[in-house]
Amino acid sequence: MINDLSFASFDVETANPRRGSICAIGVTVVRGGVHVSTHSWLCKPPEPVHEFGEWNMRVHKITPRTVAYQPGFARRLPEVLAVIGDLPVVAHNAPFDMDNLARACEFSGVDTPDWHYGCTLAWSKHRLTLPKYRLPVVAEALGVPLLRHHDAGADSRAAADITIGLAALTGARNLPELARAHGDTLFSLRRGRARI
Repeated sequence: MINDLSFASFDVETANPRRGSICAIGVTVVRGGVHVSTHSWLCKPPEPVHEFGEWNMRVHKITPRTVAYQPGFARRLPEVLAVIGDLPVVAHNAPFDMDNLARACEFSGVDTPDWHYGCTLAWSKHRLTLPKYRLPVVAEALGVPLLRHHDAGADSRAAADITIGLAALTGARNLPELARAHGDTLFSLRRGRARI
């Protein structure tokens, strides 16, 4: 039974290879093991890393024109934080998403959120035997739909479903239990490992 499984899954897309160049954010909220909502936001990347790279644009189809009338990252972040609230967070390849978030906050002169988070990529490597562990591969292995890979909202929804699937496989009732079932703990974005 996973009725205590409440969390937010988080995904970012970046404008270029430099960390912190966030141009899109996706969040899916799960409460009691059930989807509550999925959100997707566009934003202008922080000024020091605002250029758009050709490869990134080919991957996610977001261009300078796409974000021309969107708020900057620093103005968009409070909306994201309001949706996540005090929920623990997951991401697929969390080091990438969390490092981008921390760098974007640093570039923007805003505080980094004090989140506890886990990584569905690491948990999938521990639990599943697959040729690769990219989001589409893990999603397919667990029967999770992924409608538009590299759309931040769709990717966050897939990461949420992967988390629910892994919890079902392990019998974990909440995110800390799920982390422990994979020989891990949740991390703190500001402080490293969080023993919860």
